[in-house]
Amino acid sequence: MIYKPELTDGENSGLNHGRDFLKEFKDKYPWLSYGDLWTLGGVVAVQECGGPKIKWRPGRQDISDKERVPENGRLPDASRDADYVKGIFGRMGFNERETVCLIGAHCLGKCHKENTNYDGPWGPSFNMFTNDFFVRLLQNWHVKKWDGKKQYEDDETNSFMMLPTDMALKEDSNFLKYVKMYAEDEKLFFTDFAKNFSTLLELGVTFPDSIKPTEFKTLDEQDK
Repeated sequence: MIYKPELTDGENSGLNHGRDFLKEFKDKYPWLSYGDLWTLGGVVAVQECGGPKIKWRPGRQDISDKERVPENGRLPDASRDADYVKGIFGRMGFNERETVCLIGAHCLGKCHKENTNYDGPWGPSFNMFTNDFFVRLLQNWHVKKWDGKKQYEDDETNSFMMLPTDMALKEDSNFLKYVKMYAEDEKLFFTDFAKNFSTLLELGVTFPDSIKPTEFKTLDEQDK
C-alpha cells in the first residue's frame, strides 16, 4: 500500500487510517520496513484484543520499483460467493478449514459506508477477539434494505451485519462444518488462527535461517 495502484485500490479503502496511525512508528524506526511494521501491527492488535499469541519475525523488504506493483482486482471482493472465496484463498495455499478460520478475524472491527459502501459491525464486541463471528453467523439473517451494497443484517436486532462472502461460509456445506466447529470451540479457533495468520503474514517471504519466529508479551504481561 505504498504505491499506486495498490494504494488507491477500492478494496483497500479505509486502510489509510491504520497506515496513518502507524506512521509515527515508521518515523521513529525508519529502518523497519512497512511490511514488517504493518504485519507486526496486526499481530499486536489481535493479542491486545484478547486473541492468541501469534509468532512473528522481521525480514520483509519493501519494493522500490513501482512497476512491480500488481494491478487492481487481485484483492478479495466481499460481494462474491463460496467458489470465489475458495479460489482467492486457494491461490495462497489455504484449504477450506484454514480459509474459514482466517475469515473469523471479522470478529474485530466494523465496516464504514463512506469507505466500502458496507456498514456496521459483525457483532457487539468488535474490539475483542473471540469466536463470536461464527456463533452469530449460525443465527438467522436477512438481506438489508438500504442504499448501499448488498449485505445482511441479523433477524433479532437488525444491528449487526454480514457480508455476502461471510454468508457463503454458511451456505457451502464444506465451509459450514468448520463454522460450526469453531462456533463450538473457541480454544481450537485460537490455536488454528495463530498458525494460519502467521503463515499468511509470511507468504512470499524468504527469511534467513538465523531469524526465528517469536511471540510477544501483551501489555498486561509486561506490567507484571
